[in-house]
Amino acid sequence: LPPLWSAADGAVVDTDGRSQRLHDLLGERYVVLSFIFTRCSDVNGCPLANYVLKQLQERLESDPLLNGRVRLLSLSFDPGHDTPAVLKRYAARVQAPDFDWRFLTTRTQVELEPILRAYDQTVMRDYDAEGRELGTISHLLRVYLIDPQRRIRNVYSVNFLHVDAVANDIRTLYAEDQSPRAYLQRC
Repeated sequence: LPPLWSAADGAVVDTDGRSQRLHDLLGERYVVLSFIFTRCSDVNGCPLANYVLKQLQERLESDPLLNGRVRLLSLSFDPGHDTPAVLKRYAARVQAPDFDWRFLTTRTQVELEPILRAYDQTVMRDYDAEGRELGTISHLLRVYLIDPQRRIRNVYSVNFLHVDAVANDIRTLYAEDQSPRAYLQRC
């Protein structure tokens, strides 16, 4: 899995309302980053991403090689609605108590825009015929695998987002980071 490009930084807010830098959440573990919004009803969008990440969380919890080495991040691209409190309630439905899956937002759409551009994540708010916002957002599903050096190593779309593919890619990166002897001893 060759590095594709460097993972971008940006100001984010966690479910407790604490300001953080995205780069501070990257770099110490393998990271699977998804962009979501809580009101998404497209089964091939955010619900699919959350379903796969929940399966990945369960798989990683029982994997002695990868447990504790992976962080899941779900960043909302609807900061006007997806406040820290909304994300905290949303996370409670999928997040295992002791697993490192963080739900994030930004304080404003202005803070979010450079992050979206850097990850090539296109989103468009939907409006009715009178120009009123509908509360839905059209977007392409993209989930990013980021290594501890903050490099994007894979981008999964709706056609390729499967728990087996993501888990195998994380194992591949882990194997690359280990000496062959140490890796074989752990298997």
